[in-house]
Amino acid sequence: MTHDLVIRNGIIVDGSGSEPYQADVAIDGDLIVAITPRAADAASEIDAQGMLVTPGFVDLHTHYDAQVTWDPVLAPSAWHGVTTIVMGNCGVGFAPVQPVDRSWMIEIMQEVEEIPRAVLESGLTWDWQTFPEYLDALSGRSHTVDICAQVPHIALRHYVMGERAARDEPATADDIAAMAGVVEEALRAGANGFACSRTDAHRLADGRIVPGADANRDELLGIADGVQRAGHGPIQFLGNFGDWDANLDFMIQMSRRAATSVHFTMSDTEWPSRLAGIDRGVAEKADLVGHFPPRAVGNVLQWRSSRHPFMDRPSIRAIAALPWPERVARLKDPSFRSRVLSEPNGEGEDLLPDFARIIYQGFDRMYEVDAYPDYEPDPTRDSIAARAAAAGEDPAAFAYDIMSTREGEGMIYMTLANYRTGDLSAVTQILDHPGTIVSLSDGGAHCTRVIDASAPTFMLAHWSRDRSRGDRLPLARVVKSCSRDPAEAYGLLDRGLIQTGYLADLNVIDFDHLRLPAPYLAFDLPAGGQRLLQRAEGYAATVKRGQIVFRDGAHQGHYPGQVVRGPQPQPTGA
Repeated sequence: MTHDLVIRNGIIVDGSGSEPYQADVAIDGDLIVAITPRAADAASEIDAQGMLVTPGFVDLHTHYDAQVTWDPVLAPSAWHGVTTIVMGNCGVGFAPVQPVDRSWMIEIMQEVEEIPRAVLESGLTWDWQTFPEYLDALSGRSHTVDICAQVPHIALRHYVMGERAARDEPATADDIAAMAGVVEEALRAGANGFACSRTDAHRLADGRIVPGADANRDELLGIADGVQRAGHGPIQFLGNFGDWDANLDFMIQMSRRAATSVHFTMSDTEWPSRLAGIDRGVAEKADLVGHFPPRAVGNVLQWRSSRHPFMDRPSIRAIAALPWPERVARLKDPSFRSRVLSEPNGEGEDLLPDFARIIYQGFDRMYEVDAYPDYEPDPTRDSIAARAAAAGEDPAAFAYDIMSTREGEGMIYMTLANYRTGDLSAVTQILDHPGTIVSLSDGGAHCTRVIDASAPTFMLAHWSRDRSRGDRLPLARVVKSCSRDPAEAYGLLDRGLIQTGYLADLNVIDFDHLRLPAPYLAFDLPAGGQRLLQRAEGYAATVKRGQIVFRDGAHQGHYPGQVVRGPQPQPTGA
């Protein structure tokens, strides 16, 4: 017998949380068919001696809703061992859509997820209107990863209500019934869930909260009825972070009404109350799942990002339209530097006041990005504020000079959430709870200031091997948190484990050399749009549905990814 592919002599970390062991993994077609000390010959082999073999990783929180229409690779997530992505989060997306509303949908995505209008107008093909048509359109394209799509509430609302939704009018009973029917149809056609947002942090350019974020409870509960009738589909819920008690009551109500799980965003902010809320949900026959990031929710600040400490100073605004080489020359001019540093910050019209203060003056939470960034830095020693104080310098000047290094390509990492104690100590305790999931990569969104799609690589390298400011986590546990846990949370029971009968989604990792180089700015989006990207070192191979899609970080020209329609059953006999 000859197998299609054998991964030989690897250290199997199978995704179950069990201890690693050495074995061969044999693959025929898109399935794992044997795990044995010595597999039969194969048409193709990977020598994994001394390397880890893990399941492919599952990323539950991305915004590739547009990128999937033009990018078959889906970088950067695919570079970090991710073989399944879930998109349509935070209630925003591009289906369902009426042709007349396309421009409005682009505006929403530009303002909420910071994907530029020119990129979207150039890249989107709009060969769909309904959600089933969107799934069919994606099925006709090539991808390296599997794609799961949720129905986004903001798009759904506008599809049903038109201009009344843009004016943020209340939905009528007929509107609610129509929305529930559209969601039910989408889920039956293969949507993987429903996503909504009630946060006031998502705003349009004129400062208004995104229409639909204030939708009343009857509307969302009516849509939950459509989820219940379809018989499957988690609900992703982004609530107002300062209104936990109201969020909790409503999520419990939604979970019970839809007979499904409700997935909400959390961090280390009052995390004990969030975990207690999950437990309360269990007691009240509701299923709540807290999604949290494995490192600080942060921004990368640099001269060409949408946010940085000097963005609203008059001299910086005055050169914003200059070609980049001319801007760099001005930024390096000592007299221009002095003028900028003497200017006020400006009004910050498009920023919420608390966020503006952090962007302008939060030097105690800003850190220089080195060639291999430290994502758990010590604010008392490593922050720009601390380093400037030690050098007897103004922290703003210190930040200006960091950003001006490398011909204006210098970067600063600014921690926002999930770093309240100046370290990641809360993450270990949050991860201990059975009702939490590592998530929130935001892959595809916030193009010039967020690059958290590297989270799986960070999880393995930092939490299992490199962490020095607290306890590390067992490797088997970290792999499980990136693979089987998120797969089960979204009903994808055919993946996330290295066992016979499961999908052959696998990573071969040189664990000793697994590293995250610094992010960099690329100009590879449609219309020449820019985005931050971050590579990984140490992935010897990534296998998707039995095909080697990456070797040593290089794409191999294969596109075995599929649109995953709805929950997937556990393999027979597994």
